Amino acid sequence: MPDVIFTGPEGRLEGRFSPPPRDRAPVAMILHPHPQAGGTMNDRITQAMYKTFVKRGFATLRFNFRGVGRSQGTFDNGIGELSDAAAALDWVQSFHPEAQTTWIAGYSFGAWIGMQLLMRRPEVRGFISVSPPANMYDFNFLAPCPSSGIIIQGVNDEVVTPSAVQKLVDKLRTQKHITIHHDEIPRANHFYENEMELLMGSVDNYLNMRLAPDSPIK
Repeated sequence: MPDVIFTGPEGRLEGRFSPPPRDRAPVAMILHPHPQAGGTMNDRITQAMYKTFVKRGFATLRFNFRGVGRSQGTFDNGIGELSDAAAALDWVQSFHPEAQTTWIAGYSFGAWIGMQLLMRRPEVRGFISVSPPANMYDFNFLAPCPSSGIIIQGVNDEVVTPSAVQKLVDKLRTQKHITIHHDEIPRANHFYENEMELLMGSVDNYLNMRLAPDSPIK
């Protein structure tokens, strides 16, 4: 898990990168929660998702958005952070261009940024969005959502309202040619304090299904 520094739109960005273990290994990028609420790439949910993709043989990157840790720049309300995420994906692809597929996973604010990145990058084949803040940010940019994925939400989330996430799921499910899975984790709050095992079980079950050779979702 080497420390890496790469160039972003506002200067250097700090990350942790697990290189591709084989030729044509898929790529995964994990995006952390809100920088102004203490979110960093070392958030435990961000780290857990990073580890699960590494274990599955992905070239995997997590990084700090601008102004977090050793990443340069200042918080930019999501606009600059989306540019950071695009630059981070460019960085991985620059020396691993033969990757067949790319996945984006994000938690909270990171899920919002990740779903915006989907719209810009046709190579993204799957996404994992944990507690996407559908009651705080506009998700109407997903018109149409270009790839299948899973949205995971805590039933007792006090920050992101489950009803707003349900509305987002219902809207995405009206689209043809993609499949949206939706898992609600019982008793879980926004931080999944006592439900990490259930959360990561949901992530792993979904990846098992999607990455199987006979998966119904390509």
